[in-house]
Order: sequence, then structure tokens, then C-alpha cells
Amino acid sequence: MIHDRYGLPLTTASDRAAAYYVDGVDRMLAALLGADAAFEAAIAEDPAFAMAHIGRARVHQLNMEGGAARARAATARELAAAASPRERQHIEIMASVIESQAKKAMAMAEQHLTEYPRDAQVLSLLLGAFGLYAFSGRADHDAARLTLCERYAADYGDDWWFLTYLGWSKTEAGDVVAGRAVTERGYALKPENAGAAHAVAHALFEQGDGAEGRAFLSAWLPANDRTSFLQGHLAWHLALIDIEEGDADAALGIYERHIKPAGRPYPPLNIYTDTASLLWRLSLAGKTGLEPYWKDVAAYGDGHFPKAGAHFADVHHALVAAATTSDALQARLAEMETRHADGKLAPGPSAIGLGRGIAAFAAGDYGAAVRILAPLMPELVRIGGSHAQRELWEDTFIVACLRAGEGKQAAELISDRLHRRPSRRDQMWSQQAARQ
Repeated sequence: MIHDRYGLPLTTASDRAAAYYVDGVDRMLAALLGADAAFEAAIAEDPAFAMAHIGRARVHQLNMEGGAARARAATARELAAAASPRERQHIEIMASVIESQAKKAMAMAEQHLTEYPRDAQVLSLLLGAFGLYAFSGRADHDAARLTLCERYAADYGDDWWFLTYLGWSKTEAGDVVAGRAVTERGYALKPENAGAAHAVAHALFEQGDGAEGRAFLSAWLPANDRTSFLQGHLAWHLALIDIEEGDADAALGIYERHIKPAGRPYPPLNIYTDTASLLWRLSLAGKTGLEPYWKDVAAYGDGHFPKAGAHFADVHHALVAAATTSDALQARLAEMETRHADGKLAPGPSAIGLGRGIAAFAAGDYGAAVRILAPLMPELVRIGGSHAQRELWEDTFIVACLRAGEGKQAAELISDRLHRRPSRRDQMWSQQAARQ
């Protein structure tokens, strides 16, 4: 019997197919490029290997190749008749994700893990800033993710992938010191693991350690050039440090070299959200002349996210539409209203409210932006993503307050952020708020 790296049996008679499959899974877990080729190689060695087909389907899905993803998932389901019960459940969970049945996939994954806790790919679906928990609309997804990791910590021990996500989950749940320590243990076991580099970057961000963050990312990125589909997002983290330090020109330089949409081999959701959010942050920092960049991002979004559906893309679409003075924002908000009425908008009306607040801010009606965004600040967590990603809307609210002469409204939020970590920019905003 052939087993995967976690000791789970694989239904294939080919050692080579299994080895390619294990490599593909590891590349997925480490956010490394090349998983598609590894799964294709496994299929070439054993065309009936159902797990390799569903692995390939998952890569198609991440790249928003929907038709190809569904076709591969259908093939995997057909071949699963000869597979083990564990593999059949694994395939069904993955297929449900591909078919946008998130609630079904989440419930099935939770049950599956009680039987097969070391099915790492299934566990990975629930974790991360873009995982099923994060995008569920739950306000407690940070705590739920940590609880899940702690439940299965004994099953994974010192596994490099698991330590990365256990540490990141601690960091996002507020235990940054312990989170960083666990993450660095995982990173030391596999430094090329982009997921671990990402988790370290988040820990440094949450500790407000810009100098160490810059040193870490400036070393990791060139050493691992073109290896990971998180490369652009890690460059985004580096650009955030420049913005924090008041160097918008340096941040834009990173955007031009590493983040802008043209020719990036990264998942579209990463590209769209990174580009839109960084340009918006640059605008908040006072950077002008961004119109050509916004037009490029708008064209990219029109190609990959033409209609409401992925709510994290939708709330970033609001930034793009508002910055390009496009009437597309109202159309997107109407589509989101319809999805909400049909029970298909996970964060609920808060996601729509964020779009309306952004529209008011872009129109220069800062008082209205404050009124719309103020009650939504406690609801931000429902859109998912990470603390670092969600801070964009906090930043917008703070700047709206300052421009509307409502500094007192922003003071409590700024104080909470400064209590969590040092920030030169938040300190500057705090001083501005105190003068109003």
C-alpha cells in the first residue's frame, strides 16, 4: 500500500504517480508554483488516480479556470468509485469548494477531520485568510481557526506546514508573541515555504516591527524569486512598511516591479485585492497620479470579476470603481443586494455598507462616509482576509473622520490600534485627532 506524506493510503499502484502527487500537495501547502505540473505528471503516470485529478482541479479553481476545474472534479468523482472511503470524502469536499458550495464543504470538512485529522489538504481548506472559515461571514472566524488548529496539534506534531498555520492562527487571534514563535519553528523546518514567510511577515506586522519586517522580506523575496504564488502578496507586505514609514514613492516602486497585474502568475483574487488595496492606501497617503494604475486594475477586475460573487473581490471592486469614477459601483452594490436577499452574501449587509461608505469617501462627502462606516467597524471581521488586509477600511474611516473634523470619532479606534502595536502613522493620526 502506498501512502502520502501524512501516512494516508493512496489508491494508485504507481510509486512515481504517488511521488508526483505528494510533491503537488506539498507545493500547494507551501504556496509554491508547480503544483499543476506535479499533478499532471501524476496523472500521466496513472490516469485513473482520482486524487491527482482533484488536486489538479483545485489548482484550476485557484487560478479561476472554472470550466477546467469542474471538468477535472467530475473526472475525479467518476474515478473515486475505485478509491477508498477517505479519498471519496476528500474528493467530494474539494469538488464542493470548486462548485461554490462553501457551507456544504465546510460542514463536510469538519466531519471528515474527526475521522482523518491528518488529511492536511482538507484541513487547509478551512484555514488561512482566504479559507472557508475566513470567508464564512462569521465574526469569530479567527478564534474558530485557532480552536481547530489546537484540536489537531497532537496529530501533526512538528510538521512544517501545520506549525505555520498554527502560528498564524495564534497571531490573528491576538496572541502575537506565541504565534510568532510557533511560526518561526515551522519556518526553520522549511525556509522556502512561502506560507511560512507570509506568516512571519504577519507576525512582524502585528508587532509593528517595520525594520525587521523589511530586513526579512528584502532577503526572502529575491532568494525565492519566481517560486511562489504568494510572491506578489509578500511584496505587498513590504510596500505596507514603506507606507507606514511615509515613503509612498518607494511603495509605488514595489507595486510597479512586483504587484501590478501585467504578467503575474498568481491567483486572480490575490492580484486583484493586492493591487486595489495598495493603490487605495497610496491614495490615502496623498499619492497622486495613480489614474493609469487604477485603469489597469479596473480592466483586470472586469476580466476576472465581472459580476458579484466572491465577496472579498466585491468589497475591493468598490475601491476600484470609486477611484475610477465609474458607475459600476452602484451596479455591483445592486448585485450584492440581490445575493444578500437570496442568502448568498456571507458577510451580509456589512459588505454592502462598506461599498457605500467608500463611494461617499471618494465623492468627498466625508461626513457621510463617517456616518456609514462608523457602525461597520466592529463588523469588518466578517469580510474575512487578515487583520492587515481589513485595516484598509479602518484607515479610510480614520481619514474620513479627520477630513470631516470628527477626530474624536476616530480617536478610540486609533488608540486601540496603538495599544496593539506601535505605528508611526497611527501616532500622527492620533495627534491630528486630538487637535480637533
